[in-house]
Amino acid sequence: MFKHILFSLFFLLLGFYGNAQELFTFTEPASNMAARSIGLRISNTLMYDNYEKSNSFHTMPEFMVGLSRKFMIHGLGFFSNRNQSFIAEGGSFYLKYRFFSVDEVHSHFRMALYGRTSFNNSDIHQQAIDLNGHNSGYEMGFIATKLVHKTALSASTSFVHADDNGKNNVFPFASNQRDALAFSFSMGKLMLPKTYTSYKQINVNAMVEFLGQTNMGTGRTFVDVAPVVQFIVLSKMRLDVGYRFCLDNTLYRTSPQGGLLRLEYNLFNVF
Repeated sequence: MFKHILFSLFFLLLGFYGNAQELFTFTEPASNMAARSIGLRISNTLMYDNYEKSNSFHTMPEFMVGLSRKFMIHGLGFFSNRNQSFIAEGGSFYLKYRFFSVDEVHSHFRMALYGRTSFNNSDIHQQAIDLNGHNSGYEMGFIATKLVHKTALSASTSFVHADDNGKNNVFPFASNQRDALAFSFSMGKLMLPKTYTSYKQINVNAMVEFLGQTNMGTGRTFVDVAPVVQFIVLSKMRLDVGYRFCLDNTLYRTSPQGGLLRLEYNLFNVF
């Protein structure tokens, strides 16, 4: 665990020599995607499953729409090979409403509310609740993002509830373990280019995200850290490479760490 903390601190210290970016990988900032735009995204994770004693591959295609400056929606699909064959397991819908914004020349502060509903037919195999490919249920949360002199910080908290994964996969734990509080803190920096001369320059961003959850029935908690390197091409194509480490864990999870590769393409002024 100590080497994971040192690795993350390296990213944080390195970031002080760059400029901020608000394009976080494992969380959403309070800012929305551009109005009247469409985004296409596919996220791929490779995790070691302690229960199955094997690597599991999950892929999540995602369709995003910037309805206005205040509203955006996402639709996701969940596919994995965890049960020995690559199959569709469910999907999710996400809505974010940015309700507060103070914009200045070199800074802004924004707050947003969001909601997520997920449906999944896979087996429930861990106490931690994960609506991105493991559990059916819903989530309601709050995000605050601050940008000061191009240093971006973002924090979120949410209430998460797990339902049964269909009739054949009933929630196997006590009913008071269906609810959890999730929390996150993210920091992002633009490392390259040092000086903008053209939108054709590739942006290289470094970020660190801290992710956690506390089960309201047991009080058990996990806290993860996820360093990420991100590349932005022509201001519309994006490649994220990250790895999620477990810092502390008393809440049972079958796959507490693993890598993520994300590809994204945005279309602006579509409607």
